[in-house]
Amino acid sequence: MAARTTLNARRANRRHAADASLLLVAAAFVLPLAWVILSALDPQAGLKVKLPDGVTFDNFDAVLKPDVTYTPMLNSLILCGFATLLTVVCAALAAYPLSRFRSRLNRPFLLTIIFATSLPITAIMVPVYALFVQVNLIDTMQGTIFFFTASQLPFAIWLMKNFMDGVPKELEEAAWTDGASSFQSLLRVVLPLMGPGIAVVTVFSFVAMWGNFFVPFMLLLSPEQMPASVSINDFFGNRGTVVYGQLAAFSIIYSTPVILLYVLVARKLGGGFALGGAVKG
Repeated sequence: MAARTTLNARRANRRHAADASLLLVAAAFVLPLAWVILSALDPQAGLKVKLPDGVTFDNFDAVLKPDVTYTPMLNSLILCGFATLLTVVCAALAAYPLSRFRSRLNRPFLLTIIFATSLPITAIMVPVYALFVQVNLIDTMQGTIFFFTASQLPFAIWLMKNFMDGVPKELEEAAWTDGASSFQSLLRVVLPLMGPGIAVVTVFSFVAMWGNFFVPFMLLLSPEQMPASVSINDFFGNRGTVVYGQLAAFSIIYSTPVILLYVLVARKLGGGFALGGAVKG
């Protein structure tokens, strides 16, 4: 009886220690978020997390201007939206033969893709910059979109291929029997059944591009083309001066598209492949 009581006490202590560790991890994420929300409403915001003396929306009024928020946010939506669309389309077309056809080149190609995902963008920016200067793509939205797509494609192809492997090939074979081509079966059979996979690739690609500061900072030179990820740097002045309240307000506005995207695809992310009884019988 005493041994069982001791064992229960040890389990309780371990459980309390695990709960305390999880609370510390949660606090590490909650405190920065609390600072952003409280500072955006504080007329005298600073680095400390504190309740504002008075609630004000002056910080939002100060940043909601065309040159501060609207134009950079529109540039970000154009860059990340078109690059994400291009990434998803190219990833689906590249992942299909890797998933459906067997070749001795599949494994080396996948290993190359995995290796490419580990390459830091900073390691290749100098030759990319020189190349873009030669082909007149520097300081152009389309050039930045192409590079965003190329940098995100390795991970997107690898992720899309894994999701595509989960769609039974028997469904495609039935479509081929009815006269469908491989491209038609991809569009009408495979892609509709892998909604969660497409949603995951879309979210990962968009979020990675949305928060990227270095690429547009290097490839775009005109201030009117700068996205919000670069223009947020304008809130950090010389000699360490920062307008914290306006920075927090801008951060909330800047995070809104990512939150909305996640809300829109949350149902797909939580779903499974809608196969039902399609492969029975």
